[in-house]
Amino acid sequence: MRNISRTVWILSLISLFTDTASEMLYPIMPIYLKSIGFSIVLIGILEGVAEATAGLSKGYFGKRSDVTGKRVPYVQLGYAFSAISKPMMAVFVYPLWIFFARTIDRFGKGIRTGARDAILSDEATAQTKGKIFGFHRSMDTLGAVLGPSLALLFLYFYPENYIALFYLAFIPGLLAITATFLLKEKQRTVTTDKKATPFFSFLNYWKVSPPMYRKVVIGLLAFTLFNSSDVFLLLKAKESGLSDTMVIGIYIFYNLVYALFAFPIGMLADKIGLKKMLIFGISIFSIVYFGMGFNQNFYVFAGLFALYGIYAAATEGISKAWISNISNEKDTATAIGTYSAFQSFFAMLASSMTGLIWFQFGANNAFIVTAIASVLIGLYFIFMTTEKT
Repeated sequence: MRNISRTVWILSLISLFTDTASEMLYPIMPIYLKSIGFSIVLIGILEGVAEATAGLSKGYFGKRSDVTGKRVPYVQLGYAFSAISKPMMAVFVYPLWIFFARTIDRFGKGIRTGARDAILSDEATAQTKGKIFGFHRSMDTLGAVLGPSLALLFLYFYPENYIALFYLAFIPGLLAITATFLLKEKQRTVTTDKKATPFFSFLNYWKVSPPMYRKVVIGLLAFTLFNSSDVFLLLKAKESGLSDTMVIGIYIFYNLVYALFAFPIGMLADKIGLKKMLIFGISIFSIVYFGMGFNQNFYVFAGLFALYGIYAAATEGISKAWISNISNEKDTATAIGTYSAFQSFFAMLASSMTGLIWFQFGANNAFIVTAIASVLIGLYFIFMTTEKT
């Protein structure tokens, strides 16, 4: 565990608690939404709007974090918003309220992401970015193992009692809020003008960012455009005949693989290059989506979700590590926030588009379209010239 500082440990534990809370609800979310009358198209729009809200706020608050030179207050506020959103989902079942509560959750993520990732970047060197981001993703995803496991245990004794589960998810959220007060703000020199920051001012970073940043982000955004919410993978498993318990179980298995592989894959990426690891991850993603398009067998589903965990470990932390390496240190939160803003907007389009393709042409075609697109994006990265990996 060399190079894992106290700050990285605290941030990782905060993420673990928050993800435990969120992931207690995530695998049952599509089932719950359908039970209160949401159609597959409306679920896609809900996920898309929520992610778009997160994205725009990531850009703005990432910029604000760089402008003010502060990180910790944004981390504290962001995790607090996500925690209070959990019981809100259980108060009323009206679509507008569900949209509001889900958006509050994602807004919290938007507030904290740029500042948190900038702290992680500050705690690493260019040679250990994969390791630090990988460790954080591993701990974060461990929460995605604990959360659904607790949900599975609860639903075993109280079948279909989804409302109570939303209240229980508030407990680990409170632990996360408490842990944020252990973080200490580092003194940093702020050279940026502290005048009011317009909400969309982060978009100006695209014009002044390094050329390599724009090349990498263009490829990542193209991938995002065809990478819809994981909700659709769970719905495909459910439609293929898996019970609620099996759907949650297979989701736990995916996150366990992700948690186990994120840290070692991050260390390996530092050795072989972040670009090579990202290409490997996209290749695995293509295989998974081709498989999802043609499969109805539980054991094949288990294998595909295992591969999906390896894909996530090889891309999610790696992409942010790569971005932090090709941006100036003073602009780290802005660089990651700007990318995340565009990413969430494209995720909104991806989820909405997948929902429509699924509705019009069936699930299999939705997955095959995504698989073909990801192959082309992998080729873009293979032939893209780079300065830093």
